[in-house]
Amino acid sequence: MSAYKILLNLFFIIVHCIILWDLETIAMIRMILCFSILLFIGCGIKESKKTKSETSELVKNEFTSPDSLGIPIYNFDELEPLLNKMDDKIHIINFWATWCGPCIKELPYFEKINQEGKANNWEVILVSLDMPSMWKSKLVPFIKAKNLRSEVVVLNDPDQNNWIPKIDKNWSGSIPATLIYNRKERKFYEQPFTYEMLKKEIQEFR
Repeated sequence: MSAYKILLNLFFIIVHCIILWDLETIAMIRMILCFSILLFIGCGIKESKKTKSETSELVKNEFTSPDSLGIPIYNFDELEPLLNKMDDKIHIINFWATWCGPCIKELPYFEKINQEGKANNWEVILVSLDMPSMWKSKLVPFIKAKNLRSEVVVLNDPDQNNWIPKIDKNWSGSIPATLIYNRKERKFYEQPFTYEMLKKEIQEFR
């Protein structure tokens, strides 16, 4: 029998004792109340320990250290040099996440552009904005399932109000979003791409 059923039965006993009401039953009521309080406190402690244990296990399962993922995890200060290289290449930086439908739809186009990069002197970096709880359960399995060949990094920086305008002052923060730049110019696109649209924009940097 569960503790809550026991407490319910005790309640009915107390009601019965009140109806009879004499000195003997008053003493019985005191005893029952003391027992009920001790039982309730004990159940609360047991439930609290169980909750803490379950929470610890959830954190252990959902979060994992960046080193174990095989993917670079950057805050914005660490990511920023990748957005400001002064070499001869064209750099295509796509901001995406596994929970973003339009992002997933356009990823094959960036993959195709990446395959053409060596011959055309450009490179693609896919910057994931997935939350830490999704790295192990969603992001890594997605990368493996889709066999992504572009470089993938994770931006893990909660101060969006600080880094979003540093990437582009007009960016609302929505994704997909793409930065294309070389050492002479840069453009930011808060929109999805088709392969043809993306290839056309890149060609303008040549």
